[in-house]
Amino acid sequence: MSKSASDARQIAALPLRRDKTGKLRVLMVTSRDTRRWVMPKGWLMDGKKPWHAAEIEALEEAGAVGFISHQPIGTYRYKKRLGADRFVICRVTVYPMIVEKLKKRWKERDERKRHWFSPRKAATLVEEEELSDILKDLARRPDQMTILQELSEAS
Repeated sequence: MSKSASDARQIAALPLRRDKTGKLRVLMVTSRDTRRWVMPKGWLMDGKKPWHAAEIEALEEAGAVGFISHQPIGTYRYKKRLGADRFVICRVTVYPMIVEKLKKRWKERDERKRHWFSPRKAATLVEEEELSDILKDLARRPDQMTILQELSEAS
């Protein structure tokens, strides 16, 4: 997919936690239309910093509450369907988030499923190659990512 000056901009949260054995896990949700596994994402919000908008999306789509980085860990592009024959290319900036708590009741709980995966497994489930690369990189070197270390210390 080639980069376009007219790419629409979106933000995403990459909710993360360590399981009981210390292994890194990624929280994914199903999309409403196709039911495929995705990151909580959405449009930029007027008056909100991009990372704050990503934090709101994580809460609304996954019921995730925690600490989100102000620094993105990457971007990816995908085709967002607008109708039967229409789509727009979206460029999504990804902000890592250390999840402290999952709410039992959240806004989109009746529209989506959520599940924790290893970063390697999550990379195989997403359709977007660039997002898969971000997840594979996370799987290869989870403790070397400065942003994750800073978030873990803050939480």
